[in-house]
Amino acid sequence: QVQLVESGGGLVQPGGSLRLSCAVSGNIFSVSTMGWYRQTPGKERELVASITKYGSITVEDSMKGRFTISRDLAKNSVYLQMNSLKLEDTAVYYCAVSFPGNVLVYTADKYNYWGQGTQVTVSS
Repeated sequence: QVQLVESGGGLVQPGGSLRLSCAVSGNIFSVSTMGWYRQTPGKERELVASITKYGSITVEDSMKGRFTISRDLAKNSVYLQMNSLKLEDTAVYYCAVSFPGNVLVYTADKYNYWGQGTQVTVSS
């Protein structure tokens, strides 16, 4: 059974940093593309970043230079390092898994499994 568990969310001041983690169980981590999405009330889920099993990466333009995605095969985990956080980064952040893992995946409906989400609140 595939499970994704996010952690690392919380309250941070503007300009601060957070590191989100997503632990993946189910023997699929090494063969999948991983993605981070975020969602605010009344809006569709939007892609933050994606990383393939080969390490190819994409980050949404509005977050480039501030957010970094990485993965650790030994720990079956994917991370989202968020720096210089802004008020508009406040959202629930989700990690997701997509098969196969050889291409970047940009649309939410192409992801097969999702975590439960972790809240990130940027506020002064």
